[in-house]
Amino acid sequence: AARLAHAYRDQFHKDFLIDLVGYRRHGHNEGDEPAFTQPALYDRIRAHPTVRERWASTLVERGTIAPDAARDLERRYVAAIEESLASLDPAKDLEEPQPPAPPPGAAKRVRTAIPAERLRELGEALRRVPEGFTIHPKLVRLLERRREALGTRDAPELDWAGAEELAWASILADGISIRVTGQDAERGTFGQRHAVLHDVKTGKIHTPLQALPQGRAGFAVFNSPLSEAAALAFEYGYSVQAPERLVIWEAQYGDFANGAQVVIDQFLVSARAKWGQTPSLVLLLPHGHEGHGPDHSSARPERFLQLCAELNLRLVNCTTAAQYFHVLRRQAALLASDPLPLVVLTPKSLLRHPRAASPLRDLAEGRWRPVLDDPGPGARREQAETLLLCSGKVAVDLLESPQRAEREDIAVARLEQVAPFPAEDVQALLESYPRLRRVAWVQEEPQNMGAWAWVQPSLARLCGDKVTLRVVARPASSSPAEG
Repeated sequence: AARLAHAYRDQFHKDFLIDLVGYRRHGHNEGDEPAFTQPALYDRIRAHPTVRERWASTLVERGTIAPDAARDLERRYVAAIEESLASLDPAKDLEEPQPPAPPPGAAKRVRTAIPAERLRELGEALRRVPEGFTIHPKLVRLLERRREALGTRDAPELDWAGAEELAWASILADGISIRVTGQDAERGTFGQRHAVLHDVKTGKIHTPLQALPQGRAGFAVFNSPLSEAAALAFEYGYSVQAPERLVIWEAQYGDFANGAQVVIDQFLVSARAKWGQTPSLVLLLPHGHEGHGPDHSSARPERFLQLCAELNLRLVNCTTAAQYFHVLRRQAALLASDPLPLVVLTPKSLLRHPRAASPLRDLAEGRWRPVLDDPGPGARREQAETLLLCSGKVAVDLLESPQRAEREDIAVARLEQVAPFPAEDVQALLESYPRLRRVAWVQEEPQNMGAWAWVQPSLARLCGDKVTLRVVARPASSSPAEG
């Protein structure tokens, strides 16, 4: 059957299905008693010769081997196995192989800034299209705005997708290949990316990151089907087999990772402990309560954080384009020295929000910052008695609040890196407020979800007896958001 299948595929280049009917000689788990429930069937199975016995008798009938040859082979191999078992030192030989530990502080030492002139060169190269290629009129305006954003050094004009594009271009220029997949990976779920351009007259496509003159590595982007378990399992395997490549999987909405929960639990977060593997897969999961209902609001960060231990993953919730730029470049730079899965809670409404835009200076001179302090003047720091600490979109909601101007005794800071918890950075933040009396962790998720359960023990230790800690959140809920 196998030979026929192979010949058919070789000749006709089509699939061939073998319907193989089999049975378990020793029952479900090779150790139970199947005759309890299927006595008649297992009477027949016990009387049925094994595959080895049938093959041996066939070879004897053909005259290929002597009658006692099969029995002698069996005895010889069983003896060799027993001898091997007896020679083992259980304390030494049965230890699980562990991946080498990364050098201490590797993630903090990575330089991710790119000179402004180099960024402009990359940006100009990305805007070139083949002669005669006609871009959609609405996209022409979007791409032109990205070009203009590179012309100013200090004005916050570079949007989220523009920073992502520059990060990927610079990584390719560094010689690191990138693979991106997801339900709408080519254009982005919210029409923000447009990694693949389509000629409105001919339908031909152009992928700027593949045509980048400065690129020294390959770029691949594919729209994957809505089969998250299969897609994420494949990308996990890809990241393990090609550790030198930046592999990214993007969910259409963050909660779509639900469909791949088995892959996340059994492989991604436990890769080092269970399998001795070091994946560096990146998950981009749109997250934020913006009226999309229970099924499109939450990437369920609490699930990842509950499984976060032994430095097995990084989880970030960036609020600026520059932060996203630097975390992508950091992930690529750590592929060889400190590989870890990276979960990025990506925004929806912030993709085009002015407060999420960054100046070119922040890409050219900045770095990844685990904590972002209140952007207000120093007077607020001197007067503030209450610090609202939060992560993600809710921070922008607070900074945009009309009540902010009336309450200079309240400051707002953002935890951009949720895991591993940046204790030193948070401690420095708290100590920089001389009149601090209260810290409130603020989240838009229900209290039993989001990051509260993860940050609470660490914040309690840092606040000590002098600073009161509380939480502001939606009431505990069985659903991640309202209908």
